[in-house]
Amino acid sequence: MKIILSRKGFDSQYGGMPSPILPDATLLSLPIPSKTDLETKFTEIQYKGRSYYDLIRMLNPNTRIKEYYACHLDPDIRETVRERQYGWMPAFGQEGAALSHLKNQNVGVGDLFLFFGWFKKTQNIDGKIVYEKGAPDLHVIYGYFQVGAIIDNPADIPEWLKKHPHTKAEKWEKPNVIYVAAPQLSFCPELPGAGNFGFGDNLVLTKPGCSRSTWALPDFFRHIPISYNANAWQEDSFIAASKGQEFVFEANDEAMEWVKGMLLNVLPEK
Repeated sequence: MKIILSRKGFDSQYGGMPSPILPDATLLSLPIPSKTDLETKFTEIQYKGRSYYDLIRMLNPNTRIKEYYACHLDPDIRETVRERQYGWMPAFGQEGAALSHLKNQNVGVGDLFLFFGWFKKTQNIDGKIVYEKGAPDLHVIYGYFQVGAIIDNPADIPEWLKKHPHTKAEKWEKPNVIYVAAPQLSFCPELPGAGNFGFGDNLVLTKPGCSRSTWALPDFFRHIPISYNANAWQEDSFIAASKGQEFVFEANDEAMEWVKGMLLNVLPEK
C-alpha cells in the first residue's frame, strides 16, 4: 500500500491563516478560496450550525475572505458541512502537476491519503472562537481517505458527485481525476473508508518549538524514501518540502502501525 501525505487547506498564500483546532478537538480544515468554484461559498458550508465564513471572521476579523467568496471544497470528506444527495461518498480531485506526480508514483485503488495542513489551537471566550494566545503553528494530520474508485472520464460522474469542483467541464480540458473513497478501510473494516480525526499529539507532524515544516517523524521513516523529500532529514529533524502537495511513500509494517494509531482519533460525524 502506498501512503500519501497530502497538504490541503488554508496556507500563507491561500487563506492566510491557520485552520482551527476547535475547543471540542475538531480539526476543521478550511478549504482554500476559489474564483472559479462558484457553486460553493464559505457562507454555504457550516460546522454545527455556524458557517465557515462566520468562523473565519470570528478567528480573524481582518481576514482577506469576503462574504461573497467561493471556496474549493476538496477533499470533500466531512458529510455534515452541507446537504447531500442520496448516495454521497467522500471524494477528492486532483489535476495538473500534482496528478502527474501521483500517476508517476502509481497511486491507485487501495492506497491511502493522509491529509495534513496548517492548524492552531482555539478556545471559546464569551461564545466566540478565538485563537489560543501563544499557541504554536502546527502541521497536523486531520483526515484520511482510502481510494475505492477512480473516475477519469466525465461520462462516469454519478449524480451525487456533480457538485464536486473537479466535475466542471473545464477541468476535463487537461488531465483530471476524481478519487472516490472506499466504503470501509481494507485494513480496519470497522471504520469508513474516509474520515476526520479529532486532535491528538499523535497527529502533530511539527517538531515542538520549531517552524511548522520542521517535523518530528518516527525514526523508521529514515529508511523510507518519500517523494519530493529526498534530502529532508537533517540530524534529528525532517524538513518537509515547501513545494509539492503530495508526498508518496510505500508503507511497511511500522508505517501501518503508525497509521493504525491515528485511527484511534477518528471522530464520528455529528
